[in-house]
Amino acid sequence: MTATVLDDPGVTAGVGRTALLVAHARALEARRPDALAVDRFAEHFVRADQGCADWPLHPDEVAPGDPLWGRLASYFALRTRVLDAHLLTAVRAGVRQVVLLGAGLDSRAYRLPWPPGTTVWELDRPEVLAFKQRVLDDLTAVPSACRRTVPVDLREPWPEALTEAGLDPRLPVAWLAEGLFLYLPAEAEQQVVEALDTLSAPGSTLAYEVKLGLEAATVRASPVYSAARNRIGVDLLALFAPGRRPDTAARLGSLGWSVSVRTPFDHGAGLPRAPRPEPDDALAANRWVTCVKGR
Repeated sequence: MTATVLDDPGVTAGVGRTALLVAHARALEARRPDALAVDRFAEHFVRADQGCADWPLHPDEVAPGDPLWGRLASYFALRTRVLDAHLLTAVRAGVRQVVLLGAGLDSRAYRLPWPPGTTVWELDRPEVLAFKQRVLDDLTAVPSACRRTVPVDLREPWPEALTEAGLDPRLPVAWLAEGLFLYLPAEAEQQVVEALDTLSAPGSTLAYEVKLGLEAATVRASPVYSAARNRIGVDLLALFAPGRRPDTAARLGSLGWSVSVRTPFDHGAGLPRAPRPEPDDALAANRWVTCVKGR
């Protein structure tokens, strides 16, 4: 079944459009024989939005060296692979509560092999979750875990809404903030971290993405940024939260979490088509952070 085309300005505008950009990367990747990650739902989200009608959905339509549909898309595919593995490691260790902060068009509740008894909570703005739900309903998709959506703006208080939706703070939680902190003001990022720590029993895990510091002008002129802005109207630099970023990894360490900070290139070593470092690289400041709360 093909999803109905929807016209939803809440998704096509601003940060919500980046969710479509990531879904598009996953859609392209799913059609590759050597895919880094496979998301069979991603293409339906892209096709359902009128603003993506001219986006290519097959790798054969992408020119070699394309900074947007090539390099940036492979970055998102690698990130999907790494964060999928992080969550599955947590549930294999016995965690049964998974929380996706800023879930966007993430379909992990449907496509990952969750153990029986797993609940996945998805938190995002109401309009994003509504768009996503309409597409999934049109596909008659069935989640592979108990899925609960929590329509909230993460810049506002959200823990009470999550516990009211069934999260038990006495049990460990696998948290994921994929591409969230990049867009939050520093104060909001700190508030999210403090809140999730209070909801995390020992053995909880967290994975998130950050960008270190303000990039040089030569990096900000990267083809990755200019292609996204000029070709699909996504000005990533304008969406990134301004100002000095907090040292969230250090704060988590002080709260008793063991923290590992790695670059995307560390994770991509040895994998075909994973992005490699380039001069004036828009990806060089990105870090993927994984944490476990001590007992």
